[in-house]
Formats: sequence, C-alpha cells, structure tokens
Amino acid sequence: MSSTPKTGAHGATTLAPPRKTLIQRFTDLCVRYVERLMPDPFLFAVILTLLVVAMILLWVPHASAKGILEGWYQGVWGTNNIFTFALQMVLILVSGYTLAEAPAVKRGLIWLASKPRNQIEGALMCFGAAAVANILNWGLGLVVGALLGRRIFARLSTANFGYMIAAGYMGYMLWTNGFSSSIALANTDPTSKLNVIFTATHQLVPLDLTILQPYSWVTVLVVIAALALLIWKMAPHETDDVDRDALLGAGAMDEDSPRTAPAPGARRSFAERLEGLWILNVLLFLAGAAYFVISGFNLNISSMVMLFTILAALLHGTPIRFIRAFTDAAKTCGPLLLQYPLYGGIVGLLAYAPDAHTKPLQAVISASIVAGATTATLPFLNFLGSIIISLFVPSGGGHWGVQGPIAVEAARQLGESSPAYLGKVSMSVAAGEAVANMIQPFWLLPVLAIAKLSVRKVMGYTVAAFLVGFVIFGIAMLVMPHV
Repeated sequence: MSSTPKTGAHGATTLAPPRKTLIQRFTDLCVRYVERLMPDPFLFAVILTLLVVAMILLWVPHASAKGILEGWYQGVWGTNNIFTFALQMVLILVSGYTLAEAPAVKRGLIWLASKPRNQIEGALMCFGAAAVANILNWGLGLVVGALLGRRIFARLSTANFGYMIAAGYMGYMLWTNGFSSSIALANTDPTSKLNVIFTATHQLVPLDLTILQPYSWVTVLVVIAALALLIWKMAPHETDDVDRDALLGAGAMDEDSPRTAPAPGARRSFAERLEGLWILNVLLFLAGAAYFVISGFNLNISSMVMLFTILAALLHGTPIRFIRAFTDAAKTCGPLLLQYPLYGGIVGLLAYAPDAHTKPLQAVISASIVAGATTATLPFLNFLGSIIISLFVPSGGGHWGVQGPIAVEAARQLGESSPAYLGKVSMSVAAGEAVANMIQPFWLLPVLAIAKLSVRKVMGYTVAAFLVGFVIFGIAMLVMPHV
C-alpha cells in the first residue's frame, strides 16, 4: 500500500491515508455492524433462549408452557444438567491458563512478544502461537493468544488491540482437530455420557480414525495458511484508545508479584515452609504421570485435565506458586459460569418433547438437515447443521450430545456403521462447531476477560475468519467421504 503526497494549505506536503484493500473494507464493515448490533454475550444467550422457545411453539406439536418451563429447568438445574461437563470445560481452561503462567512458559511468551516489529507481525505471532497451543490444549490456546497480544500491544505504539486479540482467537478454530477435542476424546471413552457412537453401536473410535487422519491434519494446515494470509491483509490503519501501561501492569504476564516472595531476613513459619515444599508438586506430577501410563495412555477429557494440571504444578515449582496461579486463572471463568446454566437450559429446551410420540426440537432440526443425505453428502450436511446448532449450544461436547445421536443414526440408516465412517461423522460435527466459534461469542469471554476488551472490538474481525473457515472446512467435508 502506498500513500499519495498532497500539498496542504500552507504549501506543506502531507501523506494521504493509505488506500484500503477490499479485505480491509469488508472487515471495517463487519466491525462497524458488530459494534452496532452485537449485544453483551449474556444477553445474546437470553435472546437465543427466547428464540428456541418460539421454535418449540412453532415446530413441536402439543408443546405447553409448563412443559417448556420444566424442560428448561431440567437443562439448567435438573437431572439433565450439564454441571459435570461444564466443570470439565472450566478445568481445561483454568489448567491451560495456569500452565501458561508457569515461569518457564511465561519467559517463552515474553521472548516471543519481544520479536514483532509491527502490528501485522504481532498479530501473526499471536495467531501462530495460539494455533499451536490449541492443537495441544484448547484451554492453553485460548489464553496464549490473549496473553501474547497484551504484551505485544504494550510494546507497539501503532497497533490495534482488537485486531491483535482477534488474531489470537482465530487460532481457536483448530481446537476440535487437536488433542483436547472433546468430541474425538469422548469417542474413545466407553464410560463417557457423550460417547453417542458407543451408546448406539457399542464401538469405540480411536484418535487415529479422527484427528490423526489426513482429512483432519491437512485441513488444519490449509486453515492455518489461509487465516495467516487473512490476518496479514485485514490489518487496520486505526489504533485503539487503550492505556498500554495499565494493560501491561494489570494481570498475570508480569513477573512474580512481591506477595510470592518473603521479606528479606524474615523467618518462615511451618505453614510457609510447607507451601514452599517443591517435592509435593513433584509427587503430584509423578502420581498423575504413573496413572496415565497404567491406564494405557488413555486420552479423554478427564485425563487431559489431569495432565495439564500436574504439568502446571511441576513447572510452577512450589505449591503456593501453583495455588496462586490457579486461583488467578480461575478468575477468567466468571462469565462462563454465568452463561453455562443458560446454555444448559437451551440444551434442555432442545430435548423437550410433550410425549413419547413427539420429536423434540433437536431431532426436528437435525433430521431436516440430513434428510435426503447420501454417504457422500452426510458429512457436509452435518457440518452445516453443526454451525446452526452451535449458535444454541456452543460447547463442543454438549453440542455433540444434541446433534450426535441424529448424525450417527443417519449414518446407520445409510448402511455405514464402521468406526472409520462414524469417526468422519463426528469430525464433521466438530468442524461446524469450530467454525461457528468465530460468530458465537461464548468462548470469547475468557479471552475478553484477559484482554479487558468488549466483544464488539473483536468479533468484527472474526466474522471474516468465519467465512474463510466455512469455505475450507466445507470443501474438506465434501472430500472426506472419498478418502
């Protein structure tokens, strides 16, 4: 991009603002409309709840106000609540954040943050680090991009903070193809309530038939390349009105707080000596690692929580450092804890049926999406349906619990019940959830808590990422049945 010289009123030559590219103009349009129309994520969840109620009244025969209210209650606080799964998701996030706060990892992040020379390099750094971290663990991936973005933005005087944080969040599109993918992990665990494949067919689907398949990891590489190009081309000219010094000083990216170190010459109490006993963290790590080996290196949601927790404990050195880091990390989960019951209520509403002969709304939606599907088109249709359902149920595992039974039954009716094909079915649902995260603000909440930004400052950029992901994953879903 070049600037055209112009002569001012007194003969001084000034530079006109650089001409914006087509992608920049489209992104500006998205940002403008998101800032005008996007409500707070909590209100977004309330609006979705009311929308689901309206859809039930239209499409579920004999629905009653009492029945709808009971279905909602069951999903929020009743027997069908998602408290266990919600706690697992929160712990994955908190353990990933705590790991990112370990001194060795923190030093690595600070070193990375010192390398970018401009906002494009900074945004690409945030995206690249977040993409790799999300493949390892989505909780780690969510926070790495935000923490890097904060540090880089504090260094660069001409950067746009919303753009930087959005670039890091785009890496989250890859988590469902990574090692903490709740759908892929549930497929491997016969005891998981979310393993709808095992419930329907008594078969397990190992990871080498889902996330380790070429249709998965090749797609990941293409998405990384495409989003990196998008981030480069969408870089805004405008900067943010954010206090960089306050941003850098508030939060966990700083070096050790004085509260973690005793005063010079002070005599430590017995309790303080216990809190600094590093061997306790080592024993916790060894116990967890030993169980992981004994279990046959079994990867599921619970084992991922354990692995990242014990690794974070080991890298933090002493119990008190680990405790304080974990406590600070947990503060980012407040918005999630507020909204999980609402989305649990939506799940309950989707499953509500006035009698045994009436299909619930989730069955009506899912069945209408896969109607007329063939073995070649079912993954793509699942992908489209997944994007729609993700707006109402933004959690990957909870989403699979809603759409999975219909998707698996559709495959069985087409005569496909092999673990390989059912693995493709599950990954097609996971792909839709991954893409929809760019327009569903639920998982942006912990990122925004770290960055101290409004959702309106970020989501305008992620709408463009949604379109890129939709095209690439959509093509992958069409190719998937043939490989």
